Amino acid sequence: MLKGIPKILSPELLKILAEMGHSDRLVIADGNFPAESMGKNAIVIRCDGHGVPELLDAILKVFPLDTYVEKPVNLMEVMPGDQVETPIWDTYKEIIKKHDNRGDKVIGTIERFAFYEEAKTAYAIIATGESAVYANVMLQKGVVITE
Repeated sequence: MLKGIPKILSPELLKILAEMGHSDRLVIADGNFPAESMGKNAIVIRCDGHGVPELLDAILKVFPLDTYVEKPVNLMEVMPGDQVETPIWDTYKEIIKKHDNRGDKVIGTIERFAFYEEAKTAYAIIATGESAVYANVMLQKGVVITE
């Protein structure tokens, strides 16, 4: 056990987060995301019993977002014609505001198939049990600044 580390962050996941360098990307994927096929060149971590919001909140406690890009957080855009709501995005905005003083200005969107292409180049993909649709989020790691 460690103090100050969210319990949801397994030793395997903590190792991956620590290995990642500046500009590496991490995908936290919903339950419908093809994590294994998209992650053929990435590390895939299974967190099937958890949702994206709880993992996002825990990860952002230890993971700095990139300050050298305008949108270090990206969501998968809803496809034209899909009649779905994405209330989980509001939850993400609140979580990000807690951890980054830029607030929701750091959040962008990427067209679905472009998101898949970007995910193929991610350092790691976390496969969750999240049942909300369009709940995938991609984070770009920044620099830890110590004083």
